[in-house]
Amino acid sequence: MTAARRTAKGVWDRFSASDPGLLRLMAGLRTVGAILLALAVLALLGTSVTHLVAGAMTAMVATFAIQEKEVRGQAVTLALGLPVALAAIALGALLNSRVVAGDLFFIVLIFGAVYCRRFGDRGTALGLIGFQVYFVSLFVSASVSAVPALFLTLTVAFACSAFVRFAVVPETPERTLRRLREAFRARLAQLVAHQIELLEADTGDVDKVLGDLRRSTARLHEAALMIQGRLEEGTSDASVAALLQRRVADAEIAAERLGVLLLNARSAERVDTLTLHLPQAAAPLPPRARLADDAGSALRRDLRALHLLVVRLVPDDRGTALPYVRNRLLGYREEQGLPKGSPPVQDCFRAIGEAARAILGLRLAVDGPHDEEYDSPEAVRSREEFEAEEISIAGEAAQAEEEEPTGLRRPTTRAAVQVAVGSALAIVGGEFLSTQRWYWAVLTCWVVFLNTASTGEILVKGYRRLLGTVLGVVAGVALAGAVGNHTWLAFALVLLCVFGMFFTAPLSYALMSFFVTAMLGLLYTLLNTYSLDVLVLRVEETALGAACGVIAAVLILPVRTSHRTDEELVTVLARLRDVVSAAVAQLSGGPPVDLVDLARDLDTALDGLRSSTKPLTHPIAPLRARRQNARYVMALLETSAYHARSLAATAELVPSSKSVAADARLALAGRRITHNIDLIAAHVRDEETTGTIESGASIASMLDSGRHQVLRTGSVAFRVLRHLQRLDEGIVGLARPLGVPVEQPEERKDARATAV
Repeated sequence: MTAARRTAKGVWDRFSASDPGLLRLMAGLRTVGAILLALAVLALLGTSVTHLVAGAMTAMVATFAIQEKEVRGQAVTLALGLPVALAAIALGALLNSRVVAGDLFFIVLIFGAVYCRRFGDRGTALGLIGFQVYFVSLFVSASVSAVPALFLTLTVAFACSAFVRFAVVPETPERTLRRLREAFRARLAQLVAHQIELLEADTGDVDKVLGDLRRSTARLHEAALMIQGRLEEGTSDASVAALLQRRVADAEIAAERLGVLLLNARSAERVDTLTLHLPQAAAPLPPRARLADDAGSALRRDLRALHLLVVRLVPDDRGTALPYVRNRLLGYREEQGLPKGSPPVQDCFRAIGEAARAILGLRLAVDGPHDEEYDSPEAVRSREEFEAEEISIAGEAAQAEEEEPTGLRRPTTRAAVQVAVGSALAIVGGEFLSTQRWYWAVLTCWVVFLNTASTGEILVKGYRRLLGTVLGVVAGVALAGAVGNHTWLAFALVLLCVFGMFFTAPLSYALMSFFVTAMLGLLYTLLNTYSLDVLVLRVEETALGAACGVIAAVLILPVRTSHRTDEELVTVLARLRDVVSAAVAQLSGGPPVDLVDLARDLDTALDGLRSSTKPLTHPIAPLRARRQNARYVMALLETSAYHARSLAATAELVPSSKSVAADARLALAGRRITHNIDLIAAHVRDEETTGTIESGASIASMLDSGRHQVLRTGSVAFRVLRHLQRLDEGIVGLARPLGVPVEQPEERKDARATAV
């Protein structure tokens, strides 16, 4: 029984890690539940099949359109959405027989629906409800005489959506944050498990394990970002949110640092941190044989112990076993507690101690104090450091908001104009293909503009939608043949397609389009309008709509992908400079600042750049050299961001820790790095610059003041210099792919002799 429970928990952990916060699962269940309840109520009322289809589609729209986090906001938006939906269905029925007036209104409605995004989640939801319900009126060929029955159908659909949302599958910010924390723990456990596999892998299996390590590291970072996005709504006050944010960042950085040091322990040479961020272009890892000495055995034992601490990171665990394991690992933060071994292996033991400390801090932030009676001196010291940090967090000021663009420079205005023009083209072209189902082209043109910001993103999204539609047609033919005249079997398969659509939407747009098209084949079967020609027409209309969207994006107020990526790159460089300069200033003895918020801004900016470069790195991108260059730049920035976060985490310890002291000499190193970042940012902005990238002597040699101090491996000073050195190398490395000149000084010290 215990083994079965452990197996079930392991399976659940893997699922929880794959769906952080169970957001996709909850979205799918909520939507399917709303549709199912609406169908049940409408069937009891004796509604026709046509109105059953309209009710199911409206319940789906009313559920997925609302994305606000606060329950009260969701209720207000849902209440406002009902009159919007009733107006849309009435106008659709009224204008259904008036071709020109209907088309002109549809274009105006599309413009307004996209423009409403500027008003936040509520504006986006109401615009989406208005557009989609008008589309429902076209899909079911609504007439004026059917409007009263459709009003009842839509009211029932909204009521069922509200009941499922607030009573059956309730969603509160606190509950979502709690599930996200559980997902973070599961992903952290997965990462430590892959680190154990890396240490134990035979020489021939290292590459495969390294791929798993990269993926689990990226997924842990994704979970951390999702938690940070939910903190303000899911916690009681700002200080609690800031504390949890810091503890999550500490745990992520400690786990990532442990992975880098384990790579060093398994490698015959020093491993560049690009190995974790550039899986396709990085040089192959030169592995050592499996560590088989006493130190290697102890390291594997302690990694398993660390994994146990993560797996048992829940508030109901009590007893002396876990505190004993935790205290032993915390002892590795002290030099006298380290097992004997080579310097790279001892670095791993130190990193395990830091990871154990981060796990203790995360548990304290989530569950409060516990097990204090079993504390060792190292655990007591860690708790004192956490308490000092909590005091410093209280009362931090919020940052000022940035000025937003206005007029046509505003993204929502530009997108509204583009999609309106593209939809006009789609209406004209769609009428030539079919006077009955031209609206499919308009729908495709609409959706390819959702959550896109450049021409390249629209092109890739259109390609994915067309691919998913073609595959969905094949599935629709098979499902329609299997269903026949069985109405409720068709509705059951529709529900499965809806669930698949929402569960896969964040993962693959092509897969989501596949489920949408398969669902449409079933809906056409229910409406007795199914034929193979209809599904082929669906593919043609989809291709037309995607083409119209791309044409509008290219010709009307275009945002080139290169321009978009340059803007995002400048933002990332600015955020990177902020983190580095603030961290170095605090490490040099300056006043404390909120480094965690700065690091969060850097991560958010880097995530935006990663999204904007997807068209450049997509397999269909024709320029291979450009694709490789974009991947290399992203890997360098991700590596630099990792070292910047690590610097910030170390600097955060200065005001409260007894073992981390400020060193004024670090300001010199920070000036060179920030100078190089400023120069690269100016070059990307096409500004006139006269300087060159400063390179040459290592950071450690720059700080040598003639006293020939020996930096002890594993010390805080050693760690700071290592991160500064990697940052310096990463920023200089950015110069080559971005075309920034690099100056090599005539007299340079032997950087390799002192590099750390």
